[in-house]
Order: sequence, then structure tokens, then C-alpha cells
Amino acid sequence: MLKHRGFPGRLPGTDHQFVIRRANPKGATCLVARERYRDRSPGDRRADLAFMAALWDHFGEEPFERGNLDAGRLAWVFGREVIPAEQPFDPESYEALLRIDLARARAAFPEIFEAEE
Repeated sequence: MLKHRGFPGRLPGTDHQFVIRRANPKGATCLVARERYRDRSPGDRRADLAFMAALWDHFGEEPFERGNLDAGRLAWVFGREVIPAEQPFDPESYEALLRIDLARARAAFPEIFEAEE
């Protein structure tokens, strides 16, 4: 499992985790898209924003390996702002390649990309 050095471990001051410390000996948790409902808490929304900003700062438009990124946190953006970068895609692999769908990320999190425009 690739460890993304320099990637934030969590949202400061919260329990919202961004990375895991070690690989699960039984294999990676399956990535599934989770629905983001409008009534999510402000803390959850801040975590989504911070995680997406960290992905953008760390990887940009380049494909990246899932590695030690937390499956639970990825699930909130997977299938929308973060999509598979390879076919066939193995959702249970730490080596699976992902990428940011820039158009959808800009629409969902405009505050991340405002400074660039």
C-alpha cells in the first residue's frame, strides 16, 4: 500500500479521517459511492471540502493511486468528483488508479478553484 507522504491525516480539530495508517491484511475496503444528502452536518461538509482541496493540492489533474486514502472519506466523492482512471477498475485494490473529474469538482466545490480563475 502506497502511503501518500505529505497528505493531511485528518481534518484538524475533528475525527474526520483522510488516510489510514496500515493496510488491512484482508484487503482494501471496497470503494462505493455514497449519496451526499442536503441535510448533512456542517462538519461533514467541511470535511468533504477539505478532503477535496487536499486531493487537488496533492494530485491536481494527474491520476493517483488509492494507497492509504481512507475508503470512508473517498466514498463521499467517489463516482462524482473522483472517478476511476483505469478500466477495468478494481474497487478493492490499494493500487487502483483514481483521478479528479475537474468539471464536476469545480461545480461541487467552487471555493477550491476560485483562486485559480
